[in-house]
Amino acid sequence: MPSVRDALRLHGGAVDLAGADTRATPHWFGGKQEALADIAAMEPRLAELQERLYAQAAGGGSRKRLLLVLQGMDTSGKGGVVKHVIGQFNPSGCHIHAFKAPTREELAHPFLWRVRRAVPEPGIIGIFDRSHYEDVLIARVRGIVPRTVWARRYATINRFEQSLHDDGVTIVKVFLHISYAEQRARLLERLENPDKHWKFGPGDIDERALWPDYEEAYEAVLQKCTTDAAPWYVVPADRKWYRNWAISRLLLEHLEELDPRYPPAHFDVETERKRLLET
Repeated sequence: MPSVRDALRLHGGAVDLAGADTRATPHWFGGKQEALADIAAMEPRLAELQERLYAQAAGGGSRKRLLLVLQGMDTSGKGGVVKHVIGQFNPSGCHIHAFKAPTREELAHPFLWRVRRAVPEPGIIGIFDRSHYEDVLIARVRGIVPRTVWARRYATINRFEQSLHDDGVTIVKVFLHISYAEQRARLLERLENPDKHWKFGPGDIDERALWPDYEEAYEAVLQKCTTDAAPWYVVPADRKWYRNWAISRLLLEHLEELDPRYPPAHFDVETERKRLLET
């Protein structure tokens, strides 16, 4: 199958989110049921590669790990990705961190302090549900810090991600791109279903009123923070099944490229086999 990475990757330059089709299905030529079948077919290979990644670090001293960064407007599906895509992995080899509003302790440190503490250990697949990019998104839109502060953070983020890359972290940054109309539909679904009221807050509508400002802020992030070490992938997310398929495929392609290997035994296998049989 052709590379989904090539189809979804940004290569720098101007970004026009309003002009992008949020219902598109780049590099997928079937329908929903075929995509779901393909996701199921990927699961054994994803599980095997995750185990190899973990074993390579535990028994071979490798520093390789993978970090999936999920960003997107409210209701874009970050939680859905964690449930339906990351759910294919062994949870003991994953570390999921959801970044909420910073605590008083976190505010007392530079903005990347809390992010560094959440970077996955070698052999682990890390998932950021929101991330350090909130410090150039909501911080910008809501005026939490002055322009002179957030404007410097793009370069700081790029240096940070380069340092992670140099230390063995494969960074997969995904922007889940939904439309204004689709967000409205998903918020209405939460309001109309009592079982989903817990997922809704009045502030969601306040944030929706700032859609053009967030769109502009995201365009700046995608343009300024796409690098060779940590490119952005824009995933059309109005179709949930395509979103899950695309991210599953992105993870598979990156793990295949890492090509983790089981480490060799640090003991004589035949000697230990003989000893065991004698017990």
